[in-house]
Amino acid sequence: MASISPVVLLYRRVLSGPSPLLAPVFLNAAVLERYRGRPGFSLVRTDTIGRLKREGAWSLDFGLSPQEGVIHLSLGDLASRLPQEEREHWVEHIVAPPLSQNFTRVQLSPGLCIEDGEVRPG
Repeated sequence: MASISPVVLLYRRVLSGPSPLLAPVFLNAAVLERYRGRPGFSLVRTDTIGRLKREGAWSLDFGLSPQEGVIHLSLGDLASRLPQEEREHWVEHIVAPPLSQNFTRVQLSPGLCIEDGEVRPG
C-alpha cells in the first residue's frame, strides 16, 4: 500500500474542518535576513525545520522546503504569531506559482465584471 503524502494529509485536514489556517504559505528564505545577527533575535534550524524568536515576545516555526531558498509556515501562524508591524515584510517575500490576475481581482472584489474574451469549453 502506497503511503499518503504529508501534503495530501495536510490539505485533507484544511478542507475537512475548522483548520483552514493550517494551509501553508511559501516565502523566499531571504525574509529571515532582516533578523540574522540582530540583537534580541535568535534564528536556529535543523535540516528541515527552523525557528525565529524575538526574545520575550514572539516566535515562528517554519519548514525548510526541499526547493532551495524557500521556507514555509502555516497561514494561521503568519496571521496570529507574527506582530502586525512585521507582517508587511513577510508578505513581500511570499512566493507562489503564477496566478490568474483576473481571477485574483474577482476574488478581491466579488461581483466585479471583467471582459476576458469569449466563453468556450474548458
